[in-house]
Formats: sequence, C-alpha cells, structure tokens
Amino acid sequence: MSNANRHDIHVLNNLIQTAIDSADGYREASTEAADPGHRDLFGRRSYERRQVAEELQSTVRALGGDPADDGSVLAKAQRAFADIKHALMRDEAGMVGAVESAEDALRGRFEKALEDSHISATTRETIRRAFARVSEGSEGLHDLRHSLEGQRDASNPLFPH
Repeated sequence: MSNANRHDIHVLNNLIQTAIDSADGYREASTEAADPGHRDLFGRRSYERRQVAEELQSTVRALGGDPADDGSVLAKAQRAFADIKHALMRDEAGMVGAVESAEDALRGRFEKALEDSHISATTRETIRRAFARVSEGSEGLHDLRHSLEGQRDASNPLFPH
C-alpha cells in the first residue's frame, strides 16, 4: 500500500465498518419484526448494505489495502442494548426508531467522508455513489416510525376517538 492511498483506505474502511453495522442491524431487525412487510423491508436493506460494503471493500483492495470485514464493537454493543430494550417493551415503533437512528449515523459518516479534503477525487466519487445508494435505501423509515407510533397512540384508551 502506498502512502498516497493510506488515508483513502482508512476512510473507506471506516465506511465499510459502518455499512456492515447497518447490514447487521437490519438483519437483526428483520428477525425481530412482527410484521411480515417490515421483515421483508429490513431483509432487503440488509442485503443492500452488504452490497455497498462489498463494493467499498473492492475499492480498498484496488488501492492496495486490506479491507475491513467486520462491523464495529460499539455498534454491536448498541444493538445488544436495543435487543434488550425491544425484548422488554415489544415495541415495533421503538425498533424502527433505533434503525432510523442508526441510518442517521450512517448518513452522517458518509457526509463527513465526502467533506474530507484529503481523499482523492476517485475515492470521493466512489463514496458519493455509495452514499447515493445508502440514502436511497433509507427513505421512508421516518414515515414508517411515525405511522407505527400513531397506531400505538390510537390503541391507547386515552386516545380521542
């Protein structure tokens, strides 16, 4: 690996870890979701995030580096906490909210990488394309969470009918 590529590889590996974290989170959400439509949605998103990670891994290899192949320890701890919370509350809206928060963090990581003035133009374009795919895939989570929260509120006996 040349010194010229070292920073690009570091940035890309951070994004790979984040994409893998997202894929793992969606996979877990797909197994926990009660609604079959939500399970299907989360399963598709997990697959899409794995594809983004694999494409970024190919770029790291092309730059002469060793690509990250696992998510972050922090994300694993956060998912474990979310699993406990979901198990205690059995709250689909809360689970979707956790996925939405993770997606916000993912988009933030990509935005920060795109603002990095030290990456090459080629790497920036690779990140921009991956970010477009990630952004496209995260649309609708906000609306889904609000819909689920509305259903939860409507089932409350204090909700005005």
